Amino acid sequence: MLEILSGSSRANCRGRNRRAFLQVGSLAMGGLGLGDLLRLRSHAATRDVWRGKSVVLLFLTGGPSQIETFDPKMGAPTDYRSVTGALQTRVPGVHIGGTFGQLASLTDRLALVRSFTHSNSDHTEAAQLVMRCGNPTGAGIGSIATRMRGISHPQTGMPTQVYLTSKETDRQFNKERLRLLEALGPGQLGGAYGPFQVGGDDQFQQAVTLRISPRRLDDRLALQRSLDRLRRRAEESTLPKLEQYTQQAVDLVLGKSRAAFDLSKEDPKLVERYDTGSYLTGIHTERASTLGRQLLLARRLCEAGCGFITIHNPGWDMHGGTTQLNMPHGMEMLGRPVDRAVSAFLNDIEERGLSEKILFVLTGEFGRTPKVKADGGRDHWPHLSTLAFAGGGLKMGQVIGQSTSRAEEPRSDPVGVENLLSTVLHVLFDVPKLRLTADLPRDLVTLIDRGEPVQQLF
Repeated sequence: MLEILSGSSRANCRGRNRRAFLQVGSLAMGGLGLGDLLRLRSHAATRDVWRGKSVVLLFLTGGPSQIETFDPKMGAPTDYRSVTGALQTRVPGVHIGGTFGQLASLTDRLALVRSFTHSNSDHTEAAQLVMRCGNPTGAGIGSIATRMRGISHPQTGMPTQVYLTSKETDRQFNKERLRLLEALGPGQLGGAYGPFQVGGDDQFQQAVTLRISPRRLDDRLALQRSLDRLRRRAEESTLPKLEQYTQQAVDLVLGKSRAAFDLSKEDPKLVERYDTGSYLTGIHTERASTLGRQLLLARRLCEAGCGFITIHNPGWDMHGGTTQLNMPHGMEMLGRPVDRAVSAFLNDIEERGLSEKILFVLTGEFGRTPKVKADGGRDHWPHLSTLAFAGGGLKMGQVIGQSTSRAEEPRSDPVGVENLLSTVLHVLFDVPKLRLTADLPRDLVTLIDRGEPVQQLF
C-alpha cells in the first residue's frame, strides 16, 4: 500500500484526521486519489528552478551528543570529555568520537559544524524547530521543497518527499518516530505536500505493491477515464489532462520507479557493505538495525527522481538511569551502525559519481549537556547540536565554527536553523529564479530573501 502522511495522526481543528492513507485500488472514484495528488505537481514542477539534486537527511531522534559525535573535547576535564574517546581523522588536527572509526577515514568528504545552535530543549518543539527551521508556514523542509518542485517527478512519478522509517516495537522508539513525522508535516501548505512514508520490517517494496489484480485495475482505470471525459466537457478546456496524472500513479506502482524499492536488485556485496542487521537496537524491546538498508534505499530513490528523503534513527535520548540508555551503552548500540551505514553510503555515492547530486545531512533536535552524569548519561542541551554535511557539490573536508572549551556554546560562526534551511534551498533550487516566481506563498519568498546559507560550504 502507498501511504501519504501529512504530518500527524491526530485530528486537526477542523475535525479531519491529517493522516491520509492512499491505495492505487482506490483510483476509480471518490476522495483524493493518487492521480489527483500527482496533478498538483503542475504548481511547481514545470518551473526551471530545480537543480536536479536530492537531499538525504538522517535525523537522530532523541538528541545526539555533540561531544560523542563530532566534537570530543579530549582536552577538557574528565567529566566533560567524550566517554567513547576520540579518533584522529583524515583531516589534520580534527578528531571525532570514538565509535566512528570508518567515518574518521572519510572526513575529507564531510563538513562538520561545531556551532549549530538554538534555544529549545523540548523534544517535540525542538524537532519542529529544526525540521521547520522557524518558517512561518509551519512546514518541514521537505514539504517546502515539495511545494516548490511539485509533489512528484514529472517523468517517473516518484514522490518528491519520502520518510523512511521502521515498524517500531519499542514504545520509546515509536514515540520518537511519530514525533518526527509530525515535525515533517506540510503545515499551512496543505496535506498533499506531506511525505510518503515507507518502512516496516524492511519490506520496502511492499509499500508500492499493487493490492488488486491488474484486470480489476484496468476496469477501474477505464471507468475513471470515462468519468474524466464527461467531467472535462463541463469544465474549462485549459484544465490539465487528467489521464496524464493517473498514468503517473500507475507508473509508480507498475513501472520502473517501483523497481527502486527492490533491494534485491543490488549486488549482494554492496548490500553487505551497508548491512547493519547485526546491531540490536532498542530500550525496552530490541530489533535489528535497519539503518543500512534505509540508506541504500535512499540512494536508489534519489536515482529514481526522489528529491528529499528523511530517515528516522531513534534512541539518542541518552539520559542514563534505569529507563534510558547512557552514553557508553548508547553510542555502542547506535553509533556503530551509523558509522557503518553512513560510511557505506558516502563511498557508494562517490563510486557512482553522485556526490555532486546528493546532499547528505546528519542532525537531531538538540545536543546533550557538556558535563556527563555519574551514571554516564547526558541531559538535553540545545545551545550546541550535532550537524554534518556531505556531497551536494559543497566544500567538504572542513570544520565550520568552533565551540567553547567544554562544548557549551558556539565560540565562533554560530549556525542557526534558518541557515540550515537556506543551505538546503540553495542546493536544491536556483534561488534567484525562486524569488521571481509569483505564485509561491509570499511568506516563503520572504524567508528565502532573508535566509543566509552556511557561507563556508559554497
